[in-house]
Amino acid sequence: MSNFENKKILIIGGTGTVGKALVKRLLKEKAKVIRVFSRDEFKQFEMMQEYGDDERLRFLIGDIRDKFRLEFAMDQIDYVFHLAAMKHVGSCEYNPEEAIKTNVIGTKNVIKAAIKNNVSKVIFSSSDKAINPVNTYGATKLLAEKLFVSEGSNSGSYRTKFSVVRFGNIMGSRGSVIPSIKKQVINNKEVTVTNGQMTRFMMSVSKAVELLLRVVDRADGGETFILKMPCIKLDDLIECIIEETAKKYDINVSKIKKRIIGFRQGEKMYEELMTKDEALKAMEFEDMFVIPSYFKNNKYKEKIVSEKVMDSYRSDRHEIVSREEIRKIFEDEKLI
Repeated sequence: MSNFENKKILIIGGTGTVGKALVKRLLKEKAKVIRVFSRDEFKQFEMMQEYGDDERLRFLIGDIRDKFRLEFAMDQIDYVFHLAAMKHVGSCEYNPEEAIKTNVIGTKNVIKAAIKNNVSKVIFSSSDKAINPVNTYGATKLLAEKLFVSEGSNSGSYRTKFSVVRFGNIMGSRGSVIPSIKKQVINNKEVTVTNGQMTRFMMSVSKAVELLLRVVDRADGGETFILKMPCIKLDDLIECIIEETAKKYDINVSKIKKRIIGFRQGEKMYEELMTKDEALKAMEFEDMFVIPSYFKNNKYKEKIVSEKVMDSYRSDRHEIVSREEIRKIFEDEKLI
């Protein structure tokens, strides 16, 4: 029997790339009710068209800045996946107060609503940009993580457990490099590159969903879960996108030019998935790392990560996947 069979689930940010994939998977897991909560009316309409009259799905327009709407959405819910955020680095840099209202205050509203409704577990999707942040997006995600870890470690009278999942870049998500470069190849025959030597931790949408589902079973409150994931150099990724897009749309690769535009506001040469201090405490599983709560007794008996692993969890020190492996991911995930 699935852990999600006959469960009532709320997906906040359910019309995003990961949210839609999670909906599809949870329907297969025989969830009793799935509530899709977002402020994107058009994307909700598109999902309604796709799923027809599936009586298990409910679509709720709302914003996580509105705690009363969240309280309504969580009524009688078992599990909550909190995927909503202002995610674009540039937008957050230009509108920092708005990023704080959504990513920090909105996350606190999610926590309060879950406690009030006696939800069993709440899983928050964070980002590697929360580690040593240099931009507003990363800083707000770090604060949101701290809220979840602190509340998840609370030994108060309520039963709700709060845990964090820290993602790398999601391949093919809205606004990410793959659809952006693909569009440039098709429309302009020119691709803009910030710095080809940048490195990033990347994960597919299907891997992100798998991690979220596994974490629900393991979560005890206050932990941060980090999937082991491949690392990609931007130059390799862009070349593969160009080649595969040109092949699919019958475009002459030799006519596609690259233009270096330099760093955008808030960008880093490399990303990190754990700080050194976190790595000193992290537990290693076959498929992921777990940073236990700082405020609770550690229930995990797995081996603490090695110095080698600690050092490699910066993307500029991690093993880089080959272009052949990148193309295989494109094929498996149907990204081009």
